[in-house]
Amino acid sequence: MLKKFKLTEDWASVVVGIILIMAIVATSFFPELPKFGPKSGWTGWTVLSTEVFTTGNTIRLALTFMYFFFFSLAGAWLMGKKGKELLTAFPVVFILSMIAQFIASSGSMKDLGLETVLFSLLIGLFISNVIKTPQWLKAGIQSEFYIKIGLVMLGATILFSEIMKAGLYGVLQAVIVVVSVWYFAFWIAKKLKVDEELSIMLASAVSICGVSAAIATAGAIKGDSKKLSYVISLVLVVAIPMMIFMPLLARWMNLPDEVTGAWLGGSIDTTGAVVAGGTIAGDIALKFSTIIKFSQNVLLGVAAFLISIFWTYRQAGKDESAEKPTLGIIWERFPKFVLGFILASLAFSFLIDNETAITAGKTIKSYQSLWFNLAFVCIGLETRFKDLVTMDKGRPLYAFLIAQLFNIIITLIVAYILFGIFWK
Repeated sequence: MLKKFKLTEDWASVVVGIILIMAIVATSFFPELPKFGPKSGWTGWTVLSTEVFTTGNTIRLALTFMYFFFFSLAGAWLMGKKGKELLTAFPVVFILSMIAQFIASSGSMKDLGLETVLFSLLIGLFISNVIKTPQWLKAGIQSEFYIKIGLVMLGATILFSEIMKAGLYGVLQAVIVVVSVWYFAFWIAKKLKVDEELSIMLASAVSICGVSAAIATAGAIKGDSKKLSYVISLVLVVAIPMMIFMPLLARWMNLPDEVTGAWLGGSIDTTGAVVAGGTIAGDIALKFSTIIKFSQNVLLGVAAFLISIFWTYRQAGKDESAEKPTLGIIWERFPKFVLGFILASLAFSFLIDNETAITAGKTIKSYQSLWFNLAFVCIGLETRFKDLVTMDKGRPLYAFLIAQLFNIIITLIVAYILFGIFWK
């Protein structure tokens, strides 16, 4: 009976994510994550020897490894996998993610505002493109599963009360930008003869919320995992110059802080890069960029549902032998982990008291970040950098860059109208 028990990857991620959230909220059954120095970052051996390379931190590191290893194996069991590949692959992936965390926690990297996920991706890419990822390591990669767990946990950190701080303007900007940019990105990708599956992933990544939207879209249309890895790599690589140069450009254009924040939050595709860019721009810009980004994140569940309907009807219209878009088919295509995301967000917004939500939310956020770090190491390990330029003769890359440029321009216009004219 137990041998026949099997969940899809989506449902397994929901189960693991919800159990983790419940464990953090209701009990003390979770280890304290290892520390990598003060908030300002480590700057020398003195800090490392007293705060990082200590017996207590080593114990925290070991407990964290065992905790995440246990839930990775539990997920594999839920999906009906034997999990023996994880026995050798997971320790390597975990160690690489800790190295990325260590590098990102240095004072110099903190000053530049570079996020851990960037170094996780770069380390994986280095191994994949320079050393070459061994087959035994590839067999244990679970990038999508780790990301989906992180997305479920992300829902607990996105509260509806935070979204409403910017009122109607924040939500209005999110809707205008998401709809206009998604349609343009999909249109330009089709014009450049990018296949529909990849076009939809690109459009969602550029217009909604980067990696999270790409994952949700891939789940909604049952997309190719290699194409998904390609889109995620594009999002993370392009976000780096955007988070550095857009705040400087805003300063040069003498934009109000509110407009700068709304511009950054609405156009930069990753939450980490939004926070980094907002930090460079100043406290007010950081506040508004985060709220706008939250507004777009909240649209993720709605967008995934609409995309699943759109794709099902489109496939049925192109192929008469394709399954008709019944409610059952739409439900089958709907990414179930989005339900976990929405459930966690609703629970933390309306069912859990504010103090508990804030306290538990900080721990959940740190755990969610580590799942993402593990995922980005895996993505790097299975991504050939050369493919970003050579895939389909570079057409997807050109489509993404053109769509991102349109995104930057239209978001600046909308942000200036809403927060530069009507806000005051």
